[in-house]
Amino acid sequence: MNSKHYTIPIFIPQLACPFQCVFCNQEKITSRGHIPGIPETRDTIEEYLSSFPKGNKHVEIGFFGGNFTGIPFNDQENYLRIAKSYLEKGLIQGIRLSTRPDYIDEPGLHLLKKYGVTTIELGAQSMDDDVLIQSARGHTAEDIKKASRLIISAGFRLGLQMMIGLPGDTLEKSVFTVRKIIGLGAVETRIYPVLVIRGTKMAEWYEEGKYQPLSMDETITWLKTILPLFEGAGVEVTRVGLHSSEGLLSGKELVAGPFHPSIRELAMTEVWWDRLNILTAFEDINELKITVHPAQYNFAVGYYGKNKKRLSENVKNVRFLKDKTLKNSEYNVDYR
Repeated sequence: MNSKHYTIPIFIPQLACPFQCVFCNQEKITSRGHIPGIPETRDTIEEYLSSFPKGNKHVEIGFFGGNFTGIPFNDQENYLRIAKSYLEKGLIQGIRLSTRPDYIDEPGLHLLKKYGVTTIELGAQSMDDDVLIQSARGHTAEDIKKASRLIISAGFRLGLQMMIGLPGDTLEKSVFTVRKIIGLGAVETRIYPVLVIRGTKMAEWYEEGKYQPLSMDETITWLKTILPLFEGAGVEVTRVGLHSSEGLLSGKELVAGPFHPSIRELAMTEVWWDRLNILTAFEDINELKITVHPAQYNFAVGYYGKNKKRLSENVKNVRFLKDKTLKNSEYNVDYR
C-alpha cells in the first residue's frame, strides 16, 4: 500500500535572505510575518502530528520561507535539533529545507547531514543569467550547478524550484531551465507562475507599466509544455503555484498575475486534452471508454469534467476508468 505523504511546514520568512528579489514579499505570500521561536516550532509540529490520520504515512518536517543555510549554525542547530528528535522517535520520516544556491558549502552540508536532513530544495527560479539579473536574485546559473553537485555528492535528495514569467523570461528560456533541472539530477521540483504581490519591486514596475505578468491562458500554455517534460524524465512535480493563503484568496495582497487555487489541474486538463482530442475524429461511436492511471484520472476527465464534456459532443456515452498498471501518460481506449 502506498503511504500518504504529509509535510509539516515551519515558515521562517526572509531570515538571512541577503537580497530582496523583485517578486518576493514572504510575509504577504505566507501570511506569516514573524520568525517562530523554539517553543512555537515544537507546538506547530505537535499540532500537525495530532491532526494526521492513523495508518501508513510518510511525514516530513520542512523549513521554508527564507534562506535556511544562511542563518548562523547555532540557530540552524536549534531548529534541526527539534526536528531530529521527532525523526529519532519515528514520528516523522524525513527533514527537508529550502535555501539559496549561493549558500551551499561542504561545512553547511555536514551540519545538515548530522541532524538527519534528507531533502534540500534550492530556489533556482531560472537557469538563464539574464532572467536572474533582472529578478535581482544575486546569484548565477553556475551557482545553481555547483550547489546541486555538492548536494547530490553529499547524499541528499535534490529539489530545484523554478518560476515562470519572471522579467525577461520566455517559454523557450523556461523550457531551457526545465532541461537543466532535469540534467542536474533533481528528483523533484516546484513550479511557481509569477504573481505580482503587494509591497514588491515588481508591484512598482507593474503600476508603472514596466512589467506585465503572464495571462492565465499564457500560463496554462507554458505549464502544459513544461509538465510533460518533467513527467517524462521522472522528476516529481510536488507543487504548481503558491498555496492559497488568505491574502491571495481575498485579493488583498495580490496585485496581478495568474493565481488560481487549482492551476495544476487546469494545466493538466489541457495536457490530457492534447492526448485525447484525436478521439474527436471518431465517427458513429455509441460508447467510448478511456482507461488511465488512478493518479491521472481527475486530470484526464478534466477540471469540472471539461475533457469528458468535450468528448461527449461527439459520443453519447463517455466513461473514464482506472488502471494502476498503466504509466502516468499512458491510456487505453475501447469503443463500439
